[in-house]
Order: sequence, then C-alpha cells, then structure tokens
Amino acid sequence: MAELKPQSAVSKMLNAAWVRPFLFLVFIVVAWDLAIRLFKIPAYQIPSPADVVAVLRTDWPELLRQCWPTTYATVCGFLLSALFGIPVAMLIAGSKTVESYVYPLLVFSQSVPKIAIAPLFVVWFGFGIIPKVISAFLLGFFPVVVSAVQGFKSVDPDMVDLARAMQGSRFQVFCAVNLPHALPAIFSGLKVSVTLAVVGAVVGEFVGANSGIGYVMQRSIGTFDLPTMFAALVILALLGVILFWIVDRIEKLVIPWHVSQREDVIFAS
Repeated sequence: MAELKPQSAVSKMLNAAWVRPFLFLVFIVVAWDLAIRLFKIPAYQIPSPADVVAVLRTDWPELLRQCWPTTYATVCGFLLSALFGIPVAMLIAGSKTVESYVYPLLVFSQSVPKIAIAPLFVVWFGFGIIPKVISAFLLGFFPVVVSAVQGFKSVDPDMVDLARAMQGSRFQVFCAVNLPHALPAIFSGLKVSVTLAVVGAVVGEFVGANSGIGYVMQRSIGTFDLPTMFAALVILALLGVILFWIVDRIEKLVIPWHVSQREDVIFAS
C-alpha cells in the first residue's frame, strides 16, 4: 500500500510557495551589501540596502501615495489589453484572411520603441492619466494576442468536429471546446501582459507626469538621490509581483481542472 510521505514542520515551511523566493531575495540583498563593502563602491553609484530600507521606512506614505497613479494606469491598460486582445486573437485564429492582414502589422508594431512614441500621446492627450494608460495598453496588448492566438489554434479539430456532430451551435462549440482549451494559453499571456503594463505605465510617467512612481524615479535621477530611486524600484517590483499573483489566483479559480493547477502529491512505497 502506498502511504503519504510524512513531512516535518520545517520541511513544510521550506516547501511553502513564498519561502524559497524570500530566501533567495535575502541572499541577493546580502550579496549586494557585501559587494559594496568589499569593492568599496561609493554611495553616489550604488546605495547600500540599509539606505534603501531607511528611505522606504521614512518616505513610505509618500511612495504609497505616488504608487496609486501608477497602479491605476497599469490596471486600466492591462484590462484594455485583455478586453481588446482576446477578441482580436479570436478573429485572427478564426480567419486566415484576418490573420494575413492584421498579424504582420501587430508584429511590425512591436519593433517601434514605445518610449519613442510616448511623447506623441502627451501632445495628443495632455499630461493626464490617458497617455500612461495607452502606454500600458500598448505594451500589454501584444502578449495577450500572441498567446490567445496560439491557444485557439491548438484546439484539437476532432473535438470540434465531435461537438458539431452533436448538433452544437457555433457559440456552443466555442464555449464548450475552443475557449476552455485556449484558457491556459490566454492566462499565460495575461501574466506577461500585467507585468509589461507596469513598464508601460512608468514609460508614460517618464515622458510627462507630475505624479507616479516614474515621476519619483525621474526626479530622483535628476537630484542623484539614488536611495529614493532604488526604493521606487522596490515599489514597482512589489506592484508587479502583486498584480501577477492576482492574475495567477484568478487563473486557479477559472481553470482548476488544468494540469498546471494540480498540486503534486508525494507517495512512498
């Protein structure tokens, strides 16, 4: 009879999803501090972890306040990329004609640096939130489309033929076969998209803004306040991790049946 392998409390803690990344992060911080001490790197080039932590502790309310515009632009841009990206992917996957016209232009658009066209959004839409949302949307749109197209195209034709043979309508076949099969690929694209949307929002703030984490970074670079700039980078990293985690939780709720969401169970003879 196979028995479930017992795990000690320490083993369970070390196998927790958050422990190993945390330990690796501690290792990186320690290595960072040691490198500064060993190579005597001046503070105006790379600040010490203690200086960054001090800024995070003293300026946390201000950083949190500046984080809100960036978060808002990121979420809006990401939602727009999902709202438009998935239907566009459905059209591309469902029609060779649409694919021949649209898909090459999408690939071509990715060769244009977003930082180069971001000033145009400021000229067209001003210094408000819209240019940041558009920048976040443009960076997050392409991964959603590519992943969703791959998901829709990888549907087994035999499954579709079987559903049609059972007198299923086009909409019923799509809901029962095409969409469930494509959801894992769609969520993979959404995970990439939400992290790129953070980058897009910051790019928009670099070009023209009077608030946001990108504005804090730009101001810190101008005054050579590197601890504040590194603290802003930490805030951006936390924002990306939190948004990625939210999308991952939604994926587990929507497709709990997929093999990627199953938890491994260790058995011993």
